[in-house]
Amino acid sequence: MKHLLKLLDLSKDEIIDILNLADQLKYEQKNGIEHKHLKGKTLGMIFQKSSTRTRVSFETGMYQLGGQALFLSSRDLQIGRGEPVEDTARVLSRYLDGIMIRTFAQKEVEDLAEYGSIPIINGLTDFCHPCQVLADLMTIREYKGVFDGLKLCFIGDGNNMANSLIVGCLKVGMTVSIACPEGYEPDAEILEFVKPYGDKFMMTTSPVEAAKNADVLYTDVWASMGEEAEAEMRKKVFAGFQINDEVMAAAKPDAMVQHCLPAHREEEITAKVFEAHANEIFDEAENRLHAQKAVMVKLMA
Repeated sequence: MKHLLKLLDLSKDEIIDILNLADQLKYEQKNGIEHKHLKGKTLGMIFQKSSTRTRVSFETGMYQLGGQALFLSSRDLQIGRGEPVEDTARVLSRYLDGIMIRTFAQKEVEDLAEYGSIPIINGLTDFCHPCQVLADLMTIREYKGVFDGLKLCFIGDGNNMANSLIVGCLKVGMTVSIACPEGYEPDAEILEFVKPYGDKFMMTTSPVEAAKNADVLYTDVWASMGEEAEAEMRKKVFAGFQINDEVMAAAKPDAMVQHCLPAHREEEITAKVFEAHANEIFDEAENRLHAQKAVMVKLMA
């Protein structure tokens, strides 16, 4: 593993290795055991999309690993004024030990990896969100103990979260169902990926049907970053694509709920369900820190 560009690039064993290391680093951090695996190393963090969890977790993670992180806004870099990605990649490779980028186009992440000579970590693109799904998988395993035999149901937009959840969950042995409105299905590349998995994957327009016997229910906001102009229209399209009491009743009695945050209560999830499962959701948010530390150690140590 040279980079983390998308989960499609990783094998099941590579995903499990990251999760095992994340568990170890979390245990050490909780018990005051220092793990300065990246002492003297520097991570450049390029942000073309704003962030709460991504910035704070990567910055804190680098500090705990003994390194330092540099926040690089697109407003501060020449890349924001038209410098080609390939030139930025070659310059930053001479200063830094790794780059995390949170941006719009997946091609920008892939180009950084092609032209740079240091590890590149995808902190989010419009296509996928691998760091979030590693944290999700870590949390699911903490609560459920295993992946085999589990069913995850995603309700909402077939966006970057849906794309990465489908890939990550299927690769580790889970079954996946997704409920999304017509015209808002996952990326064509993902729908091609699922074909060999047969009945391990199901897509429908009915949230209740998708949630049947689910062990994990997952949702995301109806309008992601960059889609704010569509917010009112999307509220109409996605009305009913909500985790609520009816959906919870279709799932298993001990089903857990996950949300990548920020959450819009009473849109994609009711306040009642959110608060009932808040511990699971905020454990998931915390695990961004531990999962990303594991990625950085694997790539940069």
